[in-house]
Amino acid sequence: MRIGVVTFPGSLDDRDAARAIRLAGADAVALWHGDHDLHGVDALVLPGGFSYGDYLRAGAIASLSPIMTEVIAAANQGMPVLGICNGFQMLTEAHLLDGGLIRNETGRFICRDQGLRIENNASDWTSGFAANAEIVIPLKNGEGSFMASAETLKALEGEGRIVARYIGGNPNGSLNDIAGVTNARGNVVGLMPHPEHAVEAGFGPDTDDAMASGIDGLTFFTSVITQALIAH
Repeated sequence: MRIGVVTFPGSLDDRDAARAIRLAGADAVALWHGDHDLHGVDALVLPGGFSYGDYLRAGAIASLSPIMTEVIAAANQGMPVLGICNGFQMLTEAHLLDGGLIRNETGRFICRDQGLRIENNASDWTSGFAANAEIVIPLKNGEGSFMASAETLKALEGEGRIVARYIGGNPNGSLNDIAGVTNARGNVVGLMPHPEHAVEAGFGPDTDDAMASGIDGLTFFTSVITQALIAH
């Protein structure tokens, strides 16, 4: 399986995402924001960072990059797309996901290992998790507070489109403790925390077993590979 990782000006975690993809067992394909070619990939990751310096709004300018025309078309045709942190912001700005992300409630940048509960394990990116699985992956953002209208929030909750919620405290003031959402089809997922930073023992969050041994994030990437194998 070939999974593309799009690099934008200001992307920071594109190489980390590519590494996670390789560790999960797929081929990582580097894509450039200024191109109109997805190079035949089977899935896409929009990585974290500060695209265009978060000018205007985080993810706003990146959502208008040339390659996003292809990303939007592919997503609407069912291609799995994962937006991580800044990538999540891009997906909301591109209207592939409902809601939006604003400045953290505290007004401060947050960086910490964060507990999550997987609320929806039917999406392309979460199918490998057990229902209501509790995991820990790193969180690092300044504009990670998920907001939506009351009507949108009701739809997200009622249709089971909340992918993950924060547990052990809401770090950024997100409504309903929302850490990630999916579209109705389940192929597009936005996640504020960073699964790509918890994919290899020795480099992840601390666990009860050992320091830096957490690899809970790897399942997001193995999930989409498994789903592709099932589909074929």
